[in-house]
Amino acid sequence: MLPKIPFTLVCLLLVGQLSFAQQKAKDNVVIEKKIDALMAKMTIEEKIGQLNQYTGDRLATGPVTANSTKFQDIKMGRVGSMLNVRGAADTRMVQEIALQSRLKIPLIFGLDVIHGYRTHFPIPLAEAASWDLDAIELSAHIAATEAAASGLHWTFAPMVDISRDPRWGRVMEGAGEDPYLGSLIARARVHGFQGNGLGNTDAIMACVKHFAAYGAAIAGRDYNTVDMSEHMLWETYLPPFKAAADAGAATFMNSFNELNGIPATGSSYLQRDILKGKWGFTGFVVSDWGSVREMVAHGFARNNYEAAKYAITAGSDMDMEGHAYIDNLKKLVNDKKVDIALIDDAVRRVLRKKFELGLFDDPFRFSDAARETKVLSDPKNKIAARTVAEKSIVLLKNQNQVLPLSKTTKSIAVIGPLAKSGDDMKGGWAVPWENDHLVSLYEGLMNKVGNSVKLTYAQGCSITDSSKAGFAEAVETARNADVIVVAIGESAYMAGEAKSRANLNVPGVQEELIKALKATGKPMIVMMMAGRPLIFNYTAQNADAILYTWWLGTEAGNAMANVLFGDYNPSAKLPITFPRAEGQIPIFYNAKNTGRPVKDLNDIVYKSAYIDMPNSPAYAFGYGLSYTTFTLTDLKINQPKMTKDGKLQVTCMLKNTGNYAGAQVVQLYLHDLVASVTRPVKELKDFQKVFLQAGESKEVTFVIDKEKLSFYDSKLNWITEPGEFKLMIGDASDHIVLESSFELID
Repeated sequence: MLPKIPFTLVCLLLVGQLSFAQQKAKDNVVIEKKIDALMAKMTIEEKIGQLNQYTGDRLATGPVTANSTKFQDIKMGRVGSMLNVRGAADTRMVQEIALQSRLKIPLIFGLDVIHGYRTHFPIPLAEAASWDLDAIELSAHIAATEAAASGLHWTFAPMVDISRDPRWGRVMEGAGEDPYLGSLIARARVHGFQGNGLGNTDAIMACVKHFAAYGAAIAGRDYNTVDMSEHMLWETYLPPFKAAADAGAATFMNSFNELNGIPATGSSYLQRDILKGKWGFTGFVVSDWGSVREMVAHGFARNNYEAAKYAITAGSDMDMEGHAYIDNLKKLVNDKKVDIALIDDAVRRVLRKKFELGLFDDPFRFSDAARETKVLSDPKNKIAARTVAEKSIVLLKNQNQVLPLSKTTKSIAVIGPLAKSGDDMKGGWAVPWENDHLVSLYEGLMNKVGNSVKLTYAQGCSITDSSKAGFAEAVETARNADVIVVAIGESAYMAGEAKSRANLNVPGVQEELIKALKATGKPMIVMMMAGRPLIFNYTAQNADAILYTWWLGTEAGNAMANVLFGDYNPSAKLPITFPRAEGQIPIFYNAKNTGRPVKDLNDIVYKSAYIDMPNSPAYAFGYGLSYTTFTLTDLKINQPKMTKDGKLQVTCMLKNTGNYAGAQVVQLYLHDLVASVTRPVKELKDFQKVFLQAGESKEVTFVIDKEKLSFYDSKLNWITEPGEFKLMIGDASDHIVLESSFELID
């Protein structure tokens, strides 16, 4: 039982919260008055300048438009933000140019800080596998602290796109396929980036992207169009965006795709009706790189003049590296094609964030070289990176408990094209650094075992070519060792933006190397490194153990070594379904039944099935093993019926029945059996990650309320309907251990 909180302390807490809210309201009034005063002095050229963003010269993250007048434009107040300028010295230098403008309006500096800044954390999809919201928030907060110390104010993250198609290279940037888990992770990352509020020197503005439905690009091909029902949009793809907006995200980024035949950058429905209207978003919207002018290529606008008109009218406030606003908005106003009120609204939104960041009080408050040196060298950041990396590793197979490796192991053959690669451990969308050092698998094992275990190495093959010239050396190395640890997968440059793949098999001859090593008869542990779900059916059947290690960042090798030797017991669960073959894509756990569902695998005639393989995936959403074992028993629901305004309490017992301490993710799914709009066969509605010592038991409690039972009806109203619900608890979406039912009544 929790201790009672003294009444006087409760009163003090309430008074404190009220005082904070009152002070924030006063600050907002002051800021609005300052914005009014500043805008009264601004020319139309200066206003449009605030809506114009250019890239720096050192790093491009999209197709660059030649611009020799960039710094002159900054001096004239024709630029509101710069991206790809980083470091205390460089941001100070460019900010000094901005302060030479007539009104001395400071710039916002932005960068793609996707999974770490100086310290590389696991890619976001890997972090999502941790199902650990505190760890994910910590990762984002450390990234923000480091970035803010280097003069940055803004990150273009989190990416909250739901994706059910691993062919899409940008799946690595998101949280996977599930809107519930994705929404919680979106909120955690926004909180991590923005900390205790903008203006603090350990916080930067989050930018929620890509609004909206970019993760459903047809055929998994980047920049492709999207076509879906309104119901799917609201039920599956919008919830993480709504969660991020509710969490206070400062900015949103629109997407490259079209939706309902309209490019997202020109969609009033997305930006004005939903985001700024229904959701009441008060931040600003930035285009994706060049997406304003790309409406011409879409065939939606005839030229940049029309593209600028459509974008500003639709609610896209800032033009990222498109040059469409700066070149056309004034003429559009003069031609009476755009109301100046639209520009004023966009400018006000941008200026508001500059005031909230404190840039008008001190334009250089984030450009402090001494603080930069101190923060970027903080050893605690590497420790955090290692911890998050350990939590992100998924144990897919552990036949005959070959893992963890025994402390008495005498020799290990470390084999594979990724075994000694440190650079690939940073993954896609990593901030580049000179003399960067990331710990490879081999180095991590060396750090772990020192001279106590003999490590031998052979590359075996490269990642992508067809040469088997190194097989003989790899096989001989394996024969002379007690155990084989093989590192295969993708290179870091095979997933990310513009990295879609039609073939998801492990590239090159890497699985043929696995086959050659299997013939030695030695225990074989495969470390699968990738930015997306891969297809590795031979390895799945023949390896003794498989750890899916994604790309784990700065401390990758040390984290992998800790897991291999059992100093950390893996607890991660897949946030996305792994297909058996590309022909199953899109594949996801929360599908619908259809009128002819498969109930018996021996009876698939005239059923919704394949004739050449099962419907089931290689590995299901929520799947992941541990070195220990757990049981779930004693399911109890406190009442069989629930009113719409009531709540149900659900309890079960979790016991660690194995020999190791470890954590289990207990997952609760619901199925609305009959509804006015058909419902998925199961939907994740809650989960708890519970750590237990060997032999320990704990009661796990869930609460079901109206929100968990609600859905969008055919007219997109958020409703609840009376009826029967099936309740399922398990440790993966395809491994339900406990089942019951209850009824929702009026």
